[in-house]
Amino acid sequence: MVSGEVRLTYAEFDAAVNRAANALAGRGLVKGDRLALLSHNCWQYAVLAFATAKLGVVLVPVNFMLGADEIAYILEHSGASGIVAEGALVPVAEKALAAAGVEGGVRGRIGDGPAGWDDVDAWCRDGSAAAPDVAVGDDDPLRLMYTSGTESRPKGVMLTSRSLISQYVSCVVDGEMSADDVEAHALPMYHCAQLDCFFSVDVYLGATSVILPGPDPALLLETIEREKVTKLFCPPTVWISLLRHPDFETRDLSSLRKGYYGASAMPVEVLRELLRRLPDVRLWNFYGQTEMAPLATILRPDEQLERAGSAGRAAINVETMLVDDDGRPVRAGEVGEIVHRSPHAALGYYNDEAKTEEAFRGGWFHSGDLGIMTEDGYLSVVDRKKDMIKTGGENVASREVEEAIYELDGVAEVAVFGIAHPRWIEAVTAVVVPKPGVALGVDDVHAHVRERLAGYKRPKYVVIAESLPKNPSGKILKRELRELHAPLAES
Repeated sequence: MVSGEVRLTYAEFDAAVNRAANALAGRGLVKGDRLALLSHNCWQYAVLAFATAKLGVVLVPVNFMLGADEIAYILEHSGASGIVAEGALVPVAEKALAAAGVEGGVRGRIGDGPAGWDDVDAWCRDGSAAAPDVAVGDDDPLRLMYTSGTESRPKGVMLTSRSLISQYVSCVVDGEMSADDVEAHALPMYHCAQLDCFFSVDVYLGATSVILPGPDPALLLETIEREKVTKLFCPPTVWISLLRHPDFETRDLSSLRKGYYGASAMPVEVLRELLRRLPDVRLWNFYGQTEMAPLATILRPDEQLERAGSAGRAAINVETMLVDDDGRPVRAGEVGEIVHRSPHAALGYYNDEAKTEEAFRGGWFHSGDLGIMTEDGYLSVVDRKKDMIKTGGENVASREVEEAIYELDGVAEVAVFGIAHPRWIEAVTAVVVPKPGVALGVDDVHAHVRERLAGYKRPKYVVIAESLPKNPSGKILKRELRELHAPLAES
């Protein structure tokens, strides 16, 4: 494991995990307790992910972009017995603890920061390196992942040892992962994609992990060259940032052999560019949800161009089908809600029986995504139910419009969404980011889509922007775009 100047063998990592677990036990944590973790990626994050698991303590990774009130909700809802925070984030953690009314309990600090918090490095360095004597069962919860979701408050997804291990197996088999991989982990580890599709799988296999604090394209490209990285996961937005960075052409990326994308759909034009500029890299599309730990379906390397835009077929430990609003299977080629049945699936939502019953009814997890499936089981995600634009009595899939706009030369990124409109109910709206140095106008976009899309699918409004708002996982924040551009329909 490589993290900044720190380089750990697996024996050293295991010893650090055991010492940290014993330190947590010595501070009163027992199996079933919850511990929040608020930090950017670092080697201590990795240690705590496994130290809590060895104790049967439920880790609650927290998005480091959240404010104190949002963190307070997670602390209160999860019943956390304490928190570990990166030094720079201790002040916001203290505000969150006060707002949540949490007194006492564990207070751990990663790196330099205010006094009064335990030094996590000392936990990892001092004390007994003997493994804790705790039995963790297959269905004991080990992780409580709070989803960003579409609702006012996030839901806590309970993942078990069975969920995680069976998901690792699917990643290994269908993602062709192996012990000789050298992987850079740049996306936030509070998100289950980086933590459980990639980092934890590397630990499971004994592969090499290079942990980066974030997906800065210059640092990522330099790291690939320096550490001879062979394997990389990025959401499409980060792959795009790598392609557009001037260092892409000057860094030695010849070690890279496996590339993975997910979190959102890869624009087909960007996929073609990746395959052209990284011809020795085999690509996989991973699609899923936090409730699936998170992998559900995979599009494999030999299918990327033939099935461009598809989310692939169900992973080895997953069953996937499409259903109508009454839960009945739909025929091939018809739109339906994507549902999964799998040992990957979460136990449900913490302290929310009603939402658990609704989402996991009939033994299937109901994803809220809409899709179309071919006779031979290839899934195409049409949209989130919430992102389907209903305009003038017609349904428009935002992804279809985005794909059309990506075909316009000079487009770096695009987001399509609906805004409330007095006549059309919702108006199709596109925010387009041009490639650096390209002069792209609103009229260019309108002229381009006029040749490719039916009238009702064409954007009523087009905005040229310098960037798109994203969360740390690389997902485009369409909710922010809807709010920002809602006044367009009032003018």
